[in-house]
Amino acid sequence: MTSSPQGGRGTIEVLRAGTLTTVQDWPGRLGLWHVGVPPSGPMDDRSFRAGNLALGNPEGTAGLECTLKGPKLRFGVAATVCLCGADAEPTLDGEAVPMWEPVTLEAGTELEVGATNGRGLRAYVLVAGGIDVTPYLGSASTFTLGGFGGHAGRALRKGDVLTLGRPAGGPAGPVSDHDRTPLTHEWELAVLPGPHAAPEFFTERDIEELYEASWEVHFNSARTGIRLVGPRPVWARSDGGEAGLHPSNIHDTPYSVGSVDYTGDVPIVLGPDGPSLGGFVCPATVVTAERWKLGQLRPGDTVRFVAVSERRAGVLRGGSRPADGPSPAHPPPAGLGVAADDGVLARIDERDDLPAVTYRRSGDDNLLIEYGPMTLDLALRLRVDALAAWFAAEGLDGVVDLTPGIRSLQIHTDPDVLPVRRALELARAAERQLPATGELAVPSRVVHMPLSWDDPATRLAIERYMSGVRADAPWCPWNIEFIRRINGLESVEEVREIVHAAEWFVLGLGDVYLGAPVATPLDPRHRLVTTKYNPARTWTPENAVGIGGAYLCIYGMEGPGGYQFVGRTVQVWSRRPAAGAFSSPWLLRCFDRIRWYPVSPDELLELRAAAAQGSFEPLIEEGWFSLADHEAMLAREAAGIDAFRECQQAAFAAERAAWSSAGELGLRSELV
Repeated sequence: MTSSPQGGRGTIEVLRAGTLTTVQDWPGRLGLWHVGVPPSGPMDDRSFRAGNLALGNPEGTAGLECTLKGPKLRFGVAATVCLCGADAEPTLDGEAVPMWEPVTLEAGTELEVGATNGRGLRAYVLVAGGIDVTPYLGSASTFTLGGFGGHAGRALRKGDVLTLGRPAGGPAGPVSDHDRTPLTHEWELAVLPGPHAAPEFFTERDIEELYEASWEVHFNSARTGIRLVGPRPVWARSDGGEAGLHPSNIHDTPYSVGSVDYTGDVPIVLGPDGPSLGGFVCPATVVTAERWKLGQLRPGDTVRFVAVSERRAGVLRGGSRPADGPSPAHPPPAGLGVAADDGVLARIDERDDLPAVTYRRSGDDNLLIEYGPMTLDLALRLRVDALAAWFAAEGLDGVVDLTPGIRSLQIHTDPDVLPVRRALELARAAERQLPATGELAVPSRVVHMPLSWDDPATRLAIERYMSGVRADAPWCPWNIEFIRRINGLESVEEVREIVHAAEWFVLGLGDVYLGAPVATPLDPRHRLVTTKYNPARTWTPENAVGIGGAYLCIYGMEGPGGYQFVGRTVQVWSRRPAAGAFSSPWLLRCFDRIRWYPVSPDELLELRAAAAQGSFEPLIEEGWFSLADHEAMLAREAAGIDAFRECQQAAFAAERAAWSSAGELGLRSELV
């Protein structure tokens, strides 16, 4: 049963696709977090890697991930397979076969992967030699939301034919008992506190409840993230200021996979298809060794978060490797108070003309560095860029990604090569070598883009939200009217005039995946401040344009979202980059300035069709942005800017008071 098949490459025909069956490899698509490309890869990487090693494959070799109900496959050649993960009751030509051990199939054999009706949610089909697909951006992993990777960028369908790779050697034998992932309906997840905990964002009692609660896994969970049902926080602050009306809102910050992300009052544990950048606080982060559990959480399962020390996270990481033993969560060592650990590793006070710096823990594989106070300040963003450039120039082993936010830089490391504490030492040393803030200047193109104002697709998204998520939200039924009201403007036409008059300065990419820009007007009199949806939408049309906090975003693809809609534009991501504006998959760059010009909905559809065919070329003007020149403009226009802000802040306060009177800021026990 375990001998290696003879022969070479062959094919697999998909007779039944299953609920959601995709090609994945491990560790997935790394190094592109800064432009909103998630790693993808197997959600339960521990089972996936163990199955590959049992076959004699490299542990990252491409295989199939099967969610809830698996596929039925006909093998056109003799092959050796290993099924791991949740028990899916696999059969060969109707006869039961074991999981967790290599099994040899004859040519013409039909392998049926059943439903994972017991513990766990995902099963894996690994094949000696792997699944041979063309890599996209360096990985075979499927990112279905982005439409790339794997087999045709999507889940498998009936009639698909997969090609097998050539086996490198014979199977190594069954997966040992202690390497088989333990599955349950009552889970513990080991986490490290941070980056944003108490007392800055949450109350100490909020954090205590985070760890005391038995959270229920909501049915609306996916590879992007696991939505949890449980207590609602009281919060340590009344709102997010410039970042938004809800206290969960912060200026857009890079996320770590495994972050416990509070999108409003609802925590979502971000998965391997989750966003790289967003404007919500994360009080804790699942450690790398425990993230495999996210792939096996079923709706209705319960989850408890267990805080561990950094040392314990390292021990768990060593034990998460196949053949090194299981990785159960353990309680923290005596004396570790979760409410007292705010995730802050170090601080540097403001000095001379240099901003304060806060160094935050974001799991055991990410260091989040924040500059200055929680305000929108372009000087802080340019200093983030200077720090990122310093790290890039150093070429350090162990740096996986450098992802900028509005006032932050996240350094993603391989913690076994570059521990977070060592990255902290390097970042503190770099502060002494960065140029003075006033000297900073960056290349800055002007990119002219079409905008279909109040586009029908955005209206449809609001209607879906009202019918399926929440009908009584203050921003419904018309987001633009809400923007007018919360900014103290006289008419919705004034909203339109401001949006078109602004130069939108791109501060980051990947805000909502795939090169999606987060941008703010250079002139503060054009900064329309809003709050984000709470809870978030479940559907947003591709390339919708919205405003959240003081920022504008173009959604890179369909998916969830929370920004208030103003319209829709053309694609900012190309799956077939060639030349011109799309010499890379992403159209925009950090520090570009977007200028909108109006088009009708029908004209936009024509432009979108041209962009999909590669024939749309936006007008782009090269240029530079000088911080000194910008600050001189702010000084000249200070009186007008102050007057605008005073009116805006009064309207914001009135909206908040109305929310408070209506109970919008009070406790809501239900998940909406």
